Amino acid sequence: MLIRRSPSLIIFFCCFALISTAQNQSPTVTERAYQDREILYELQSPESHAFRITHDYTVRNPGEKYYFNVVRAGSHVTDPESIDLDSGEKLKWEIINGKQATERKLPIGEVIKDDSEIVVTYLAHALEPGTTNRIRLMETYADPKSYYLDRDELVWDRTFGRLRNTVVLPPGWYLTSLLSPATIQTLADGRVSIYVVNPRNDDVRVYFRARRRVNPNTTQ
Repeated sequence: MLIRRSPSLIIFFCCFALISTAQNQSPTVTERAYQDREILYELQSPESHAFRITHDYTVRNPGEKYYFNVVRAGSHVTDPESIDLDSGEKLKWEIINGKQATERKLPIGEVIKDDSEIVVTYLAHALEPGTTNRIRLMETYADPKSYYLDRDELVWDRTFGRLRNTVVLPPGWYLTSLLSPATIQTLADGRVSIYVVNPRNDDVRVYFRARRRVNPNTTQ
């Protein structure tokens, strides 16, 4: 006896087979899929060229003892602070250069120059197999090439490599121009927040300008 299958039934079985195959395969997960890809920039006065950075990192490799943050060329780092989010414990840190890292044979994991600045965070303990450790890092960067004052306007011109990026203007400043797609918000404390998503696999340039409010109590 000949059994006729309807087109919709054939489509159903094909979709079921594709889903089953996908579930049985081990997907390749990249770093961009993790929450580590979010970063906060809180701008200080433009005359200082400084901004406070806050970002999280999840330690995943068994035996890992350190977290290394290689500072971008052109920036200078001060006032690091590292916190173990699993315990609330403040972690030991130090700032070294690339030459020191090479001499101490630290596993940085990337090619570095002798004059590179590196913030080393010492984990509370070496990571055990089958576990993770989430830490939070806060640092103050100064970079006169990417954050500066042009007459009466604040200028931010920096590339972002992370997926989710939030820049918060100093108190009393408002946005005048922005050359990137973004979500703009006014925070509860009156500061302006600029949220930029970078779905690309490379860096995205973010450029904007801002001015001081004539009256800090107004929104104009």
